[in-house]
Amino acid sequence: MSMIELEIIKTLAEEGNMRKAADRLFLSQPALSQRLQSIEKEWDTLLFIRSQKGLEPTPAGELVVEYAREAILKKEEALEMIASMADKVHGTLKIACASIIGHTWLPQVLKEFVERYPDAQISLMTGWSSEIVKALNEREAHIGIVRGQTDWKSRKEYLFRDQLYLVDNEITSLDQIRETTRPFVQFKSDSNYHREIQHWWQRHFSQKPERQITVDQIETCKQLALNGIGYAILPAITLIGDEKVNKIPLLNSEEEFELTRDTWLIGYESSFALKQVSAFTEIVQQHAKMIQKNESFQ
Repeated sequence: MSMIELEIIKTLAEEGNMRKAADRLFLSQPALSQRLQSIEKEWDTLLFIRSQKGLEPTPAGELVVEYAREAILKKEEALEMIASMADKVHGTLKIACASIIGHTWLPQVLKEFVERYPDAQISLMTGWSSEIVKALNEREAHIGIVRGQTDWKSRKEYLFRDQLYLVDNEITSLDQIRETTRPFVQFKSDSNYHREIQHWWQRHFSQKPERQITVDQIETCKQLALNGIGYAILPAITLIGDEKVNKIPLLNSEEEFELTRDTWLIGYESSFALKQVSAFTEIVQQHAKMIQKNESFQ
């Protein structure tokens, strides 16, 4: 199979939809259908079937899809190794990053990386920390940026720490939460983040919030709080602008320390050896040190 045929099989499996796959491959649907028929003729078996769920691989198709993924991955790894032998930083830098970092801090880091290494390509995915670890294990990313406590056995570098704040237009102290009827606005995140917030809440309050609003994005959560709809608990990294809002630091009164969130750079040693990853790591650490000087976001 040619590389384009491998990409066709991989893309069809990932999209599960002929139209979406055609758009992603920059092909017309008739052309893609014809190429698939040719591939199935080569393998002498049906590789995909149409169902209510969309386009699904047959048992034989699953084997060919796995073959395509492995072949594409091995070529990418070979190209990476060849690129790492050259002096110039090029090749693709594959990053898996916590969504909060990807929406706030990372763009300035990538701006410097692109300016310094114009020959390098960037592939960026954002998600929860658990999804980032999965991407690293499945070799879909070279490097990961995660938040909170992450069970990672290979290389793990501390970047910075930012404080958690209760944010609201009206509330000015944590004691007022006991009396307020304003809703607590929360955003969906990994279980680790919610567990930290829940433990803090249970240490300080005997009852759960009277009213709650749950949204799917942290930016939505922030905007609801800024517009006076309710109060939210947000990391300082999302509040580095000139927001006109009360910011009350979350304190753990029992142990007398501020509730914070750490950010880490993780990856396998073999990935750190790649030139584009090494160059990116250097820039990341430089930007992180500017935050470390102040100990936390303010």
